[in-house]
Amino acid sequence: MVDISTSLLGVRLRNPTVLASGILGVTASSLKRVAEAGAGAVTMKSIGPERREGHPTPVVVEVTSGLLNAVGLSCPSPDESLEELRKAVKEIKAPVIASFYGRTVKEFGEVAERISEAKPAFIEANISCPNMESEYGKPFGTDPEVTGKITEKVKNKTRIPLIVKLTPNVLDIASIAKAAESAGADIISAINSYGPGMAINIETAKPILSNKFGGMSGSAIKPLAVRCVYEIYEAVNIPIIGVGGIQTGRDAVEMMMAGATAVGVGTAVMNRDLKVFSEICGELEGFMEEWGYSKIDELRGKAHD
Repeated sequence: MVDISTSLLGVRLRNPTVLASGILGVTASSLKRVAEAGAGAVTMKSIGPERREGHPTPVVVEVTSGLLNAVGLSCPSPDESLEELRKAVKEIKAPVIASFYGRTVKEFGEVAERISEAKPAFIEANISCPNMESEYGKPFGTDPEVTGKITEKVKNKTRIPLIVKLTPNVLDIASIAKAAESAGADIISAINSYGPGMAINIETAKPILSNKFGGMSGSAIKPLAVRCVYEIYEAVNIPIIGVGGIQTGRDAVEMMMAGATAVGVGTAVMNRDLKVFSEICGELEGFMEEWGYSKIDELRGKAHD
């Protein structure tokens, strides 16, 4: 019998699958459904300093081997989000991760302090969304120094373990991860969507997304995500949540062999419905039994041996 449970900083996950931020994460009830469907942990959609409408529709388009999305980081008011977060923490047996963002380094600290009152298992600083206005004129997560400043600010405002979510749209993601670790990050999450990309309706000769450009997710970006996790694993000594293109149990194995302790699942929910979590776990167990692995720990970083 194989054991597919894993641990993030002493917090036990019954399996390594984590609902990625932005997918069915606005309400406690939807997060509870995901947990009951088999996810090892669930992530709430990013909470911001104020209500945000996001971009007008259409905001998502299916493309070859994935999705392009430009939702625009829409979110309810902080009060509404916190109410749902408190319900989620109280009602869901699986660990709850509270994703959040700010428009300035100071706001990251302020939002982190506020959401920490709900006592989620982890908080996740979303420094990697391309739709986020930045006081630096570029996404926060593209600069090691800024990444460090945000991480340090947040760590000074909370005792909840901090996950820092990174963008793949950089030349050296390992240096960004190292900056986060040096400033106090407890876990790295990698990667957010890749891009921007674009899709055009050739009948109307118009861009499909209202924002014209969007981030790419899904199977097409898995090789990029695996490479990023591999590089980060060699650069830091803290756990990694590998995100990007995970559709099957074999995908999860590949990501863990690159160095991930847990794996984020997002676009696959659209392709395989909520049963994707239990199916990935079943496929993972089958692989481990076939190849003689007894624990998840035996997979982590195996490709570096």
